[in-house]
Amino acid sequence: MLKQDAHLHTPFCPHGSLDPFHSYIEKAIKKGFDSITFTEHAPLPPSFQDPTPEQDSAMKLQDLEAYITKLAQLKQEYKGQLIVKTGLEVDFIKEYEEETRTFLDCYGPELDDAILSVHFLPAGDDYICLDFDEHAFQQLISIYGSIEQVYQSYYDQIHSSILSSLGQYKPKRIGHITLVQKFKQLFPYEMSPELCQKVTLCLEETAKKGMSLDFNTSGLRKTYARSIYLDQWMIDLAKKKKIPLIFGSDAHQAEDLGYAYDQFEDIMRFR
Repeated sequence: MLKQDAHLHTPFCPHGSLDPFHSYIEKAIKKGFDSITFTEHAPLPPSFQDPTPEQDSAMKLQDLEAYITKLAQLKQEYKGQLIVKTGLEVDFIKEYEEETRTFLDCYGPELDDAILSVHFLPAGDDYICLDFDEHAFQQLISIYGSIEQVYQSYYDQIHSSILSSLGQYKPKRIGHITLVQKFKQLFPYEMSPELCQKVTLCLEETAKKGMSLDFNTSGLRKTYARSIYLDQWMIDLAKKKKIPLIFGSDAHQAEDLGYAYDQFEDIMRFR
């Protein structure tokens, strides 16, 4: 099995570290990885207003060409030592599908890989970044009326993202499918049978579409999550339906590259 970390952020991330690309790459080589994919947060749709205080959820469009050019250089520099892939983590935002498709039609040919993630939930006439901090999550609970309804909304968005028509360059991997659990230690919630059925439907559609899942270990590093962003029953169902699980540390600093890869290996060993 190819040893890869397919979810990495970079100095182009406005809310990430300033670690240079070389730090990530040297760390990957040292840890024995065969391949890495840089998946920086893609620019948000032009008409979408980033709801975070610093509006730093994603890289700016004007920086994208420099990002792609830098990775093209690194691919050549490390040829024969490490496979370096150019990727993006693309936000699925309901009602902004057309702009997202236009973006992918333009830049998709430059990409080797991409992730489709949900970070923003509708909140009245606005949106809230559900994983920004615990206060933003509490605000969502207040608006939706319960933790259950926040989860319902999140998985409605995940389901829509899987079914969305984003063109031939639509990302083929669903990012951190349980990101909504980032603050579960503060806001405990046992998933209802109805919600489990909704998640099951999401996985069934993932299988039908030939998509894969982000086996995202960053939740283990989060104070109020403390778990991989995939529940065990989801992993079991994904295996049953032959949905590929793709390891991603979601590192925002070089030190976290390959984080908890051993747990991924253990699970894959018993597929």
